[in-house]
Amino acid sequence: MLQQMKSWTKNRGLNTHNKIAGRTAKWFTITAVALGLTFAGGGLQAHASSVHVAKNGDTFYFLSKQYGVNMDKLMKANPTIKATNIYQGLKINIPGTVSMNSTASAAPIAPGNSGFMPSLNVFPQNNVVEAWGKTFNYSKTLSVKATAYSAAASENGKWGAVDYFGNSLELGTIAVDPKIIPLGTKVLVTGHEHPGLPKKAFVAEARDIGGAIKGNKIDIFIPGSQSSVKQFGIQNIKLYIIE
Repeated sequence: MLQQMKSWTKNRGLNTHNKIAGRTAKWFTITAVALGLTFAGGGLQAHASSVHVAKNGDTFYFLSKQYGVNMDKLMKANPTIKATNIYQGLKINIPGTVSMNSTASAAPIAPGNSGFMPSLNVFPQNNVVEAWGKTFNYSKTLSVKATAYSAAASENGKWGAVDYFGNSLELGTIAVDPKIIPLGTKVLVTGHEHPGLPKKAFVAEARDIGGAIKGNKIDIFIPGSQSSVKQFGIQNIKLYIIE
C-alpha cells in the first residue's frame, strides 16, 4: 500500500518541478470555470426532444443532469455555444436518448426542476445544513481560500487531466492539502460566485492535490476552457464537512 501511494505521489507530480510549478504559478496568477456533482438514484428513461429551449439560469451542468446526458457529449453537440453565454431562448441540442432523473443523491438540481430552488439554510444547533431542498449532517466547518483549475495541460503537468487516484477530472473534484482535509472527504461548498457553478451550494469530494495547495486552500476543478475558468479568481469560501 505504501509503495502504491508512493507511486501515485510520483504520478501526481509531487516530486516533479512540472506539477508544483504549474499549480504554484496558477495560484499566484489566479487561474480558475464550471463545477458540479453527480446524481444517482432512479430515473425514467425517455426520448427527449432533440432541442432544449434555454431558460434563465440554465447551464450545461444543469441540463446534463436534467436529461441524464454526459456533459462532455452535451457540450460537443453544441460547439458554437459558450458555457458562460447560455441565455433565455437559446436552442440547445440534446444528444441521444436521455434519462429524466427524479432524485439526486448528494447534489442540487437545476432551478425549475422538481420544484427545487436555490437555497441554503444552516441549523448550527443540530449541525445540519440544508441546500437545494436536501439536508446534510456536518461535523465541522472550515473557511478556506479557493481557486479553480481546468483540464489544460499547463495546469496538470505531464500526467494530464487526472486526479490523485488516476481518475479523470470531473465535476465535483477538488484539490486539497491532505493534512487539512483528508482525501476522500466530502464537503458542501458555499460562498462561491461563478456563472458555471450551482448557486448557493454544491457537494464536492477531496480527490486531488497540488504543490501550491497548502493549508486552508482548495482548488476546484471546473470543466470548460482555461480562459473561462480564470473568471473564478481567488474567493473566500466556507466548507461544511458532511457525513
